[in-house]
Amino acid sequence: MSLILPLLLSAAAQPVQPLLKPGDSLPELRGEFLTGKSAVLPSAAGGKVALLLLGFSYDSRFAVEAWTGRFREEFGEEARVTFYEIPMIGGLARFGKWFIDGSMRRGTPKPDHEHVITVYGGADAWKQRLGVTDEKDAFLVLLDKTGKVAWVQHGRFDAAKFQALANTVRELMGR
Repeated sequence: MSLILPLLLSAAAQPVQPLLKPGDSLPELRGEFLTGKSAVLPSAAGGKVALLLLGFSYDSRFAVEAWTGRFREEFGEEARVTFYEIPMIGGLARFGKWFIDGSMRRGTPKPDHEHVITVYGGADAWKQRLGVTDEKDAFLVLLDKTGKVAWVQHGRFDAAKFQALANTVRELMGR
């Protein structure tokens, strides 16, 4: 019981994070590329239009991969656009970082290692920012080339939502 009380007090002391919405600047998101290099968003996007695909559970990978696949079909050859799959790993899972990262490296083609950013810790604050209610969903944040949020969505792949995303990407490239 003496261990639980400090944890509860610590959780209660965490400030409530506002929902992320278009027009907001992306709060700094720190992680590591599968190559082992440090990654800090939005600066890692290097002035490109960037789709961030965040997942908060192992099962969310299915939704993230479906969105990524379709996004890559549409914009894979466009030099002004990039994407990052971002597994958000919290809780006790972060103690398995070496195992988790190694497994992801083996399961991800080498050319894609710079498109996957693992983030250990801070998942609860990001869940608040994105209004996470179903951890099996993909959480999508589109950034303009200055790092401002241009579009936010979540869920499994949906053709109508993708069309809205694609239209926003094209609009941002035209600026």
